[in-house]
Amino acid sequence: MSFAELPQISPEASLGRRLLALVIDWTMCRLIVALLGPAFLPESSFNTLIIFFLEVALFTTLFQASAGQRLMAVKVVSFPDQLRVSPQRVLLRTLLICLVLPAIFTKDGRAFHDHFTQSQTIREIY
Repeated sequence: MSFAELPQISPEASLGRRLLALVIDWTMCRLIVALLGPAFLPESSFNTLIIFFLEVALFTTLFQASAGQRLMAVKVVSFPDQLRVSPQRVLLRTLLICLVLPAIFTKDGRAFHDHFTQSQTIREIY
C-alpha cells in the first residue's frame, strides 16, 4: 500500500479548543433567546438549552461542526475512520452533551458522549 492510499489522520482537538467552542455556542444561544425576547421565548436556561440542542444538532449534521466548533477549527467525525457522523448519532451525541456527560471521560481520554456515539473531535487544518 502506498502512502497516497493511506487514510488521512487528523490530530485530535485539544480540550481547551473544545471547551472554548462550547462556551461560544452557549453564549450565542443565550443571545438568541435574549433577542427573541419574551414575545417568543421567555428567557430561561431551559429555552437556552433547547436552542443549544437545535443549533448544535443542525450545524453538526450539516457542517460536521457547531458554530463554536467552526470558529475554533474543530470538526466532529466518526471514530476511528474519521468519516461523516450519521444524523442519528449526531442527535444522540448532542443529547448526551445537553445532559452534561462531556464531563465524564473514558479510560482512553475520550469524552463519554464521543465514546458512546463512536465519534471524535479533530482539529481541522486549513
